[in-house]
Amino acid sequence: MSNGTEHPEKITPRLGPVQESLLIPLYARAAESADGGLLHDPHAVRIAASLDYDFGPVAGTRNLFGAILRTLVFDAWARDFMARAPGGTVVELGAGLTTRFERIDDGRVHWLDVDLPDVIELRGRFFPDTRRRRALAASVTGPAWTEHVLRLPPPYLLIAEAVLAFLPEDAVHRVFTLAAERLPGSEFAVDTVGHELAAEQDDPKVLGRLSARVRWTTDDPHSPERWQPGVRLRSSAHFGRLPPAVRTRLRPEHRDALAAYGTRNPSRIRAYRVNRYGLG
Repeated sequence: MSNGTEHPEKITPRLGPVQESLLIPLYARAAESADGGLLHDPHAVRIAASLDYDFGPVAGTRNLFGAILRTLVFDAWARDFMARAPGGTVVELGAGLTTRFERIDDGRVHWLDVDLPDVIELRGRFFPDTRRRRALAASVTGPAWTEHVLRLPPPYLLIAEAVLAFLPEDAVHRVFTLAAERLPGSEFAVDTVGHELAAEQDDPKVLGRLSARVRWTTDDPHSPERWQPGVRLRSSAHFGRLPPAVRTRLRPEHRDALAAYGTRNPSRIRAYRVNRYGLG
């Protein structure tokens, strides 16, 4: 996964500063797959190899293993939703170059990938629309995406992975309000960043050379409950307390490393969370 300048046929990603952050989880999944790790994602390997992009600074961040754990939690919750609601719809808000559909498709689920036009244009190079899986160019803070969701089979699971933290808090309010008012009864899976972690983001080892910065921080995953009636936190995981479906996949060295990190940094390991909300 070099810069690929010797391969002129490669695709140069032309992304805005926030959108460029999608390359961190893409690289994390590709690297983990190439090393025979916790996640098998040949599509991520293929996409990363197809991009004319220097992943060196991204590879040097400390976020890669955390990105894998986060992805595994979202995967587990999506599988749980699909088992409870066969033929329902999963909506990825700020989809980036996610390959979740390719990893967990059960042959029945409907899927909508929502992101800004530059990302959707890049996604289209790798993932054409199908009968059950489509992409939509739209802002997550505007109502257009909810109108498209309502044309798809309910119930709905909304996933915003590594997205909302890069928005200002008033924009995050709008996303929760749109989802709760227009899609009542849905589930919403979101990750949150605590103040302690956000304070470290200027460290090159945290966000690499990327200019995107965390803007919404919270140490209390219950905070969205105070924004909108009907929003309820159903579960919240951190890297010291992972869902059983994820924890059982870890090798002993992973469990030992997480336990040691939690002992040394008890507040930091709880500062990043993956949360599942009920809407209405």
